[in-house]
Amino acid sequence: MLKRLWNDECGVILSAELVLIGTILVIGMIVGLVELQCAVVGELSDLGDAIGNLDQSYVVSGMTSYKAAGGIKAATAGAKYTDSPDEGDCNTIIVCDQATGHGEKSYGY
Repeated sequence: MLKRLWNDECGVILSAELVLIGTILVIGMIVGLVELQCAVVGELSDLGDAIGNLDQSYVVSGMTSYKAAGGIKAATAGAKYTDSPDEGDCNTIIVCDQATGHGEKSYGY
């Protein structure tokens, strides 16, 4: 019975069919991974632009304490910092080429 089951060829898939199915699956997987890569690069570019466009300026106001009889008991001057744009703070858009999967930067102002 085991020998008859081993020699039974009903429902057999030929190796040529397996190669064709495997090739189609690999090509489809490559296309899907390229699309995934382009989407991830685009989202990370958006995140980098959002972080780069954060304004890091701050102002700390000064404080003065007066004596009861008049005059200044203690004072602080405060501080101020103004954030100037860096080279990487520009808004860049990654355009992904679907054929090659490579991204190009285009600067949008």
